Amino acid sequence: MIGHSNSQDADKQLSVTDDLFKCLTEMTKSSAGEFFVDNILGNLQATVAVANSESGGSYPVGSLISLIPSEVMIKHEAGWNELTNDWEFFELTVSEQGSEIALRGTTEVVNQFGGNCFGCHTLARPEWDLICGTGHGCAPLPIDRETIANIQNSDPRCIKEN
Repeated sequence: MIGHSNSQDADKQLSVTDDLFKCLTEMTKSSAGEFFVDNILGNLQATVAVANSESGGSYPVGSLISLIPSEVMIKHEAGWNELTNDWEFFELTVSEQGSEIALRGTTEVVNQFGGNCFGCHTLARPEWDLICGTGHGCAPLPIDRETIANIQNSDPRCIKEN
């Protein structure tokens, strides 16, 4: 694994291991249909409520957000990293065998498209808690919605029915 977590307070960092990351279809899709959510601490209802809010909100600790299988954000405890609103960014290597963390960190993680995760997400207006979405203030993605849907639907971790 390349990268590390830039925590200001290691006591507020959640334990994140490869086995926490699962097939997108095992997660909950936001009502806008743009991304998938989960909560690694079990507080899924609160995470979904913020994801589906039309006015934004602060995601609870343990929230996991994923637009495509290889890119994930996880919310740590308040005070973990003020600059990123306590979010940590992950670039995963995904296969039929599961997920492996390739990169993780706060401001330095670059995705497979060459974009700095924090650089884009920091453009989200404050009420969206660093989460990009249509109308949230972030720059447009370099790929269209159809391509995103195709990537989402080709998650190799998902069980394929014949």
